[in-house]
Amino acid sequence: MRSSMLLAAAAFAALALPAAAETVNYKATILPSSEVPPVTNSQGQGELAATYDTASKLLSYGVTYSGLTGPATAAHFHGPAPVGKNAPVMVPINGDLASPIKGSATLTDEQAKALTDGDMYFNIHTAANKAGEMRGQVLKAN
Repeated sequence: MRSSMLLAAAAFAALALPAAAETVNYKATILPSSEVPPVTNSQGQGELAATYDTASKLLSYGVTYSGLTGPATAAHFHGPAPVGKNAPVMVPINGDLASPIKGSATLTDEQAKALTDGDMYFNIHTAANKAGEMRGQVLKAN
């Protein structure tokens, strides 16, 4: 009896422990053909690499790109949306938008869910492509 009570107490204690924090790597290939609708007047291409700390909810990112029709006028994370669907801005990017873009943001629960579910994308806008010149879905890196 005593051993089954100890076993039950140990099991309950294990359930009460917080989940271990981890750092998860994310990436995106950013292309004009991924915009919705696709952009045909751009030779742009880019890559996003990011890390997400599940305990602090801190998303740190770096974006490199080239070949845009002009200077970047805006860049941000959108969601929640799967590939092929548009969504509102979730995480704006402030400051210098010249490549490379580097920054971090502490995500809300809604933003964290969109990221971990694969329902967040990153896009870059220009004067010639005000709705967005290129875009990439942010997915877990293998």
